[in-house]
Amino acid sequence: MNDSAEVEEGRGRSTRGIFRPRRIAIVLAAVAVISSGFLFVNSRTIDSAPHAKDPKCSKAVDRSPEKVASESRDWVIGEGVASWGDGSTVLRCGVDELEPTVNLCLTVDGVDWVLDEKKLRETGVSTLTTYGRSPAVQVTYSGGREEVGGVLVDLKKSVAAIPQKRKCIGYGEMLG
Repeated sequence: MNDSAEVEEGRGRSTRGIFRPRRIAIVLAAVAVISSGFLFVNSRTIDSAPHAKDPKCSKAVDRSPEKVASESRDWVIGEGVASWGDGSTVLRCGVDELEPTVNLCLTVDGVDWVLDEKKLRETGVSTLTTYGRSPAVQVTYSGGREEVGGVLVDLKKSVAAIPQKRKCIGYGEMLG
């Protein structure tokens, strides 16, 4: 009996040593920090565009402002990308250049942008892509439509790093 009592006592000590409140707190804190790091990284990853490795994209992102539509720039992972306002505005450089289109083309501060009208109707998100620049830059904005012009003005400096080779033309210019 004496021997089994010692064995039970030894087991109790080792179990108590593993499950001490301080050790539990340290392990839980470490798990929380590690898992929140993974969640943070995943929530801030933006898919890069096909031509995002173009050096012009790096310049465009580097020239991006700290604020767009009064929203601060987000910390994001992805080549050729920038984001503001917890993703309410996203810039992706290196998307495919647009072919001539009948979609609405806006010239804002000397930069031509084509609005994807179908996406706007389907999702309510404004998706605009530069026209006549290689690589092209795409901006998505989930705020009010009346604010889109201000967003494009804010991003002019970023896009101006990429030379414009073609311009939008209106219907009247086509008839000539």
